[in-house]
Amino acid sequence: MGKIRSRFVCQQCAASFSKWTGKCENCGAWNSLLESAPVDEGKSVVARSQGKDLKAERISDVKVDAVSDRISTGIGDLDLVLGGGLLPGAVVLVAGQPGIGKSTLLMQVSAAIAGKDEVLYVSGEESASQVKLRAERLASNRHPEFISGSNEKRVAKGDEKSDWIPEQVRNDNQLRLDLVSSTYADDVAATIASGKYKLAIIDSMQTMAMAEIASAPGTVSQITNSANIIIRAAKASNTAVLLVGHVTKEGSIAGPKVLEHMVDVVLQFEGDRYGGFKIVRAIKNRYGSTNEAAIFDMTENGLVIVENPSAALLAERREEDGSIVLATMEGNRPLLVEIQALVNPTNFGYPKRAASGYDLNRLTLLIAVLERRTKLKLSDSDIYLNVVGGIKINDPAADLAVCMAIASAAAQRKLATGAVCFGEVGLGGEIRSATMVDKRIAEAKKLGFKYAITPKSAAKDGFVIGAADLRDALNQHLKK
Repeated sequence: MGKIRSRFVCQQCAASFSKWTGKCENCGAWNSLLESAPVDEGKSVVARSQGKDLKAERISDVKVDAVSDRISTGIGDLDLVLGGGLLPGAVVLVAGQPGIGKSTLLMQVSAAIAGKDEVLYVSGEESASQVKLRAERLASNRHPEFISGSNEKRVAKGDEKSDWIPEQVRNDNQLRLDLVSSTYADDVAATIASGKYKLAIIDSMQTMAMAEIASAPGTVSQITNSANIIIRAAKASNTAVLLVGHVTKEGSIAGPKVLEHMVDVVLQFEGDRYGGFKIVRAIKNRYGSTNEAAIFDMTENGLVIVENPSAALLAERREEDGSIVLATMEGNRPLLVEIQALVNPTNFGYPKRAASGYDLNRLTLLIAVLERRTKLKLSDSDIYLNVVGGIKINDPAADLAVCMAIASAAAQRKLATGAVCFGEVGLGGEIRSATMVDKRIAEAKKLGFKYAITPKSAAKDGFVIGAADLRDALNQHLKK
């Protein structure tokens, strides 16, 4: 009889090792090795070919099936992110921090679609009664009869605003939404394969497991195989599927990377879980663009689309030193946000650098450029940077606004009233061009700003004032 030994499998790359180590030698992930079921080394498996010759077709002879009508989620901006709505048979992975609103968003989507089509909501983390309680909380005093099953209709004041119950449901007092609590991927796949449902929501993928696999739910083998049979069932029955995915402490999607490759669309839910705006963007989309973003605000009645996020973000702004308005882009949507900087003398030997909503490494680089290319001395100062509203900025054109905010706070000089700025800053201090200049400028004009500080290449009319480098921009626009 062969010797039976345990194996340790990395949950990120599926590499196998004979002993546990703190770091995976293959992908470099820390604390990702989990013990798998023992393997009998005395048994050997011989692979035998049982394949057959495939019937290939010329590309000119391949018939293209007619594209089915997309399913609207009931949220216009979310449809835009998905490329026009949910495509029948498409599998969408929705990932985000715990408590940010994934289950809330999916409950609103399921309610909108359940007005005319059958929807299945599978919860592996909650019981059916807990899911119903969340639905009742979202319906709160607006249309509780659709959740409770009562025939008595009650309408609250302001019912027409932020209403997640669709109109067709209000007419016939019926929500075609089925709830089930299960963690067995085989049962879920069989239910989806029946073809009864137009949409299936699985919350979450890390709780699904198959009986024939010995490892615990959430491991590489369980997630990969469970996702595989669910995706095959969705394609065979032409059922749209929304999968909820967990994230790690670093913010990346938990589980094997192959999960992101297997699905058709990957949506990332970003923002501050305790307040501020929430942003849904596609980081992968086989059926549409990845440049769109949907901006939500969490209310007592669920997530609501923010129609004018720029005005909301600037509503409480005070014109002080260290405050600069940036014209940035969220996908193809222009957005005006406030960049705040605070510069204080260092009380200890090493100056502190801190950033909220902005990359700390990029901030350190821009501080070095400011010191080298201007007369500012920042090596003995603590510098704090904040992007108001919980927004995370990854736009290279935010460089100029960040530099202007730091310089304004260090020199204690305000920027002239009614100015926005954008532009990428090079290591030589030069200000480089940005993308989608016309959209940024149009958004600034719409909100009543008087001029824009931009690279010289963007100067086309009197509204735009170009600057060649950082020193030129600071000398022109920072006033006492």
